[in-house]
Amino acid sequence: MTHKKHNIAAFFSGVGGIELGFEQTGYFKTLYANEFDKYARITYGKNHPHTYLDGRDIHAVDANDIPKDVDVIVGGFPCQAFSIAGYQKGFSDERGNLFFEMLRMIEAKKPKVIFIENVKNLVTHDKGKTFTVICDALEQNGYFIKWQVLNGKTHGNIPQNRERIYIVGFDDRAKCDAFEFPKEIELKTQLSDVIDFDGEQDARYYYSAEKHNFYDQLDEAIVRHDRIYQWRRRYVRENKSGVVPTLTANMGTGGNNVPLIRTNSGAIRKLTPKECFNVQGYPVDFKLPETVSNGQLYKQAGNSVVVPVVRRIAEQIAEVLNND
Repeated sequence: MTHKKHNIAAFFSGVGGIELGFEQTGYFKTLYANEFDKYARITYGKNHPHTYLDGRDIHAVDANDIPKDVDVIVGGFPCQAFSIAGYQKGFSDERGNLFFEMLRMIEAKKPKVIFIENVKNLVTHDKGKTFTVICDALEQNGYFIKWQVLNGKTHGNIPQNRERIYIVGFDDRAKCDAFEFPKEIELKTQLSDVIDFDGEQDARYYYSAEKHNFYDQLDEAIVRHDRIYQWRRRYVRENKSGVVPTLTANMGTGGNNVPLIRTNSGAIRKLTPKECFNVQGYPVDFKLPETVSNGQLYKQAGNSVVVPVVRRIAEQIAEVLNND
């Protein structure tokens, strides 16, 4: 039995990771996406050429500009206001208030399903008040909510320690009751599946005694070929869990935030932007534009989602919707 595809409107799209995860199921189609960052839009357009991409600030978007037949609204409103990296300012930060702009679209379009991804600190921010406000606002608009914190390494078969909260809302209680988040799965993807320890990369990714005055510290501490390391201004941190630490948007503000490896030839280098997208579970054929700087690409990867986790949640949503 074939089902018609459920139409998506996406907000704070970044490079389109949430839409990609939903569309990989074969049950969803993105009719409309909104992203204000001009560099993210370039990457988005290169990979989603047939999706209508609105580049306006969401405050300037009238809900009537969104297609009428939207079944699902998705978005990861900017998380920096709620994350440790963003010093947990929350709703006092303009970026935190962008949730209410997304809510404005939900109120107007009344989709069957809403999907929100954010940092896990959203749950505990301001002693839980922020999260309560978000859930109450959604419930007052007629949605029944389920949420869970899932990790990329336990729920996405991706070797990255990335915990995120996923909020799913249905306009029908029975559908919400029927929905279940995906269960844990075994991590089979190895670091060598997403990071090239053998190949030669561009010279700019490598560290050397000539270029870096802290190279001796790197050389002494980065000894294993099956570990990921980070330079923390004064010392090297080894990620002993054998996966990549949480990628962050501030990788784009300075190369020292990008994870480091010892290659099989003995060189020390940072991950390339392409490897960072691999670590988020993006497909091999995901295109990175040559016209966008590495700094912006690192930022885009760090801001993005673990695509396989989103896909697995979307599969569960589709199962509920398709049982009509």
